[in-house]
Amino acid sequence: MSFFGIFGGRSLEQREEKGDSLFEAGDYGLAKMEYENLVEKIIKGERKDPELEKRVIEKLDRTRELLAVRHREEGLEIMESGYLEAAADSFRLALELTHDPEMTEELKGLLKRTSDFSDEGSDACYIDRPAGRTEDKDERTGEDDLFDALLSGLPEPVRDAYYSYGDTFRKGYLALNEADFNLAADMLYEAMEESGRHSYVPIELAAAYLNLERFDEARKFSEDFVRNFPEWTQGYQILCESLWALGRFDAALEWLDSSPAEVAGSLPMLLLKGDTLVRGRRFDEAAGLFEQELELNGWQPDMARALAMTYEEQGEKEDARDIFSKLLESCRACGAKQDLFSKKRFSELSFELGDRSPNLLGLYLSLVQEDPSMRAQYYRKISAIYEAQGNSVEAGRFADFAQRAMSE
Repeated sequence: MSFFGIFGGRSLEQREEKGDSLFEAGDYGLAKMEYENLVEKIIKGERKDPELEKRVIEKLDRTRELLAVRHREEGLEIMESGYLEAAADSFRLALELTHDPEMTEELKGLLKRTSDFSDEGSDACYIDRPAGRTEDKDERTGEDDLFDALLSGLPEPVRDAYYSYGDTFRKGYLALNEADFNLAADMLYEAMEESGRHSYVPIELAAAYLNLERFDEARKFSEDFVRNFPEWTQGYQILCESLWALGRFDAALEWLDSSPAEVAGSLPMLLLKGDTLVRGRRFDEAAGLFEQELELNGWQPDMARALAMTYEEQGEKEDARDIFSKLLESCRACGAKQDLFSKKRFSELSFELGDRSPNLLGLYLSLVQEDPSMRAQYYRKISAIYEAQGNSVEAGRFADFAQRAMSE
């Protein structure tokens, strides 16, 4: 993925959990890329796991459909404002994503409507283009549309730079975001030679090398990038992941500690430092970092989640469960949708600690609906809770559900 996206270096389960977290946060584009990258890793044989592959493909399909709905809604809003070409771009993106027959037909109809209005000579069919981009609609391709969409969320200076790097970079960047890492590495290396090393290209090249597990090359180019752009926190992510893969946790900490003061104290960098300490099995230091940050700056869900995961790594299950409980309570208090990852971890830790209460039963029943790809596991836990409560009929019924879910 792009360095503004999701990166390699994690276990398959950690990648899945990261995708789940992004999905629950509504970051469907990033979740899609995380799931795609994970499927690619499984297919290439990093570790054969048919059940995991099936589960992640189901999550990927669901994410693509929700992303398609989002692009369709975005297109409808844009069309109401009269920007027909921009609306058509959104409908095309949605059409590329969806496999739903009804939505496919609807999107084709919407594309025809934008085309019909445009053919009538509507003077509302216009869209601003970045400097140097063609205004000729006939020359725009699906790749151009995708490139525009990928760049739309980047900071303006970065976006402008990416448009200026030329066709070789565009091909490499698209290949990177489509998980064709060999092509991405070739194209981006050539683009770096064209644009120079004091550009954003080296970090994208480092991302390609990281996903190819060419960790030393990823380290080299990410180090060059961080030296040139020490204020960009995202650059440290690939650098750290490269160093983690090489087992050089102390080196990663040195880079983080040497970053500019205004960068070092930011939430992403503190989380990255804590993650590095955890990976280096320096659990007490990681927990101390997260605890201090929460004490100084108040409740921060990302920091609290990291602390809970650190406690769990230390085997302090009760403390971890209590923080996950507080995360769920904070969601209820503000009316936000509950964090699925926290809900899953709270439930699993509660079960491991011997909880067989009606409250935990309710949580597992809701997880069956919210996370159907894991329903077999949840059914087994529901069966065990009913058994502990003395309800053998329901225990047997859910044990059958678990068996059927495993065979589907």
